[in-house]
This record gives sequence, structure tokens and C-alpha cells, in this order.
Amino acid sequence: MVLVKTQAGQESLKDRQGGLTSRQRTAFILFDGKRTTRDVLAATAGMGITQEDVQTMLAQGLLEPITGLAVTGLSLAGGDGISSSLELSDEVSGRSDTERYQAAYLIATELTAGLGLRGFRLNLAVEGAGSFDDLAALAPKIRDAVGDAKFARLEKALFS
Repeated sequence: MVLVKTQAGQESLKDRQGGLTSRQRTAFILFDGKRTTRDVLAATAGMGITQEDVQTMLAQGLLEPITGLAVTGLSLAGGDGISSSLELSDEVSGRSDTERYQAAYLIATELTAGLGLRGFRLNLAVEGAGSFDDLAALAPKIRDAVGDAKFARLEKALFS
């Protein structure tokens, strides 16, 4: 996913205000609307920047997807009581497929990247998923790989 700085993010960078650490600030600068999240994470891996840092910047409203749509439903912590149904419609969720995809993509890449070499191919498949339907098709494989407890966050982002 390609992310870009929000107006609030640009002001935070300029004023040196906000909750960015020095290493997060370096990664933040690289989000220029041209580099993918994967490219930025690869470039800053030596500094210890992780997907969680990117999620923090998204949650703080400093970054947004290039489409300009807000990432909604982003959960930084797991939840309880999540429905196991994988077939909720837009009318039930109140979000478009694009919004659900954007929220779920970050979680899916985090989960599959955490599998290491065991999940390498699945991680590549997630990163290649360009739509909600592509990501939803991979959901059962991700559930099998990470287990129900970890999958709950992704399920919530995708289907509720």
C-alpha cells in the first residue's frame, strides 16, 4: 500500500511536535506517495522500524492511503467476541470494500510477515492482493497459518 503524509503529519514534521520518535520521523519522511509501505519498511529495517510503527502513524492521523480514504477499523490490539462469519455485506458493516481492504491489508501483512520463512509465500500473496476480494480469498489460508486468536483482528477489519 502506498501512503502519503496528511496535512497534520506535515505540520507535525515541520513543527517537530507530536508523538514521533526520531527513528519514526526518519521513516515518516520516506512516505512520499511513491514508495510502498514495504519499500519504506525495507529501507528502515536497520533502524528497527516495524509495521507497528506505521500503524501508529496511521492511527495518529499522520499518514493516510494515497487514495485519500481514511483507514477505518484499524485495531492495534486484538478483540474479543468477534463473529466467525466471513460473509458480511457493506450494508451490515457500513464500510465500502475499499475501506475494509485498506484497514485489513496492514493487519494481514503484519500477521503473515510474523510467520517468517514458514509464511513467506502467503506474505507475498497478501502483498500482491490488490482488492478486498483478493484479500478475502486469502483469509482462510491466513486463519490456518496464524490461528483463530490472531486472525480475529483481521476478520474484524475485513468483515465487520
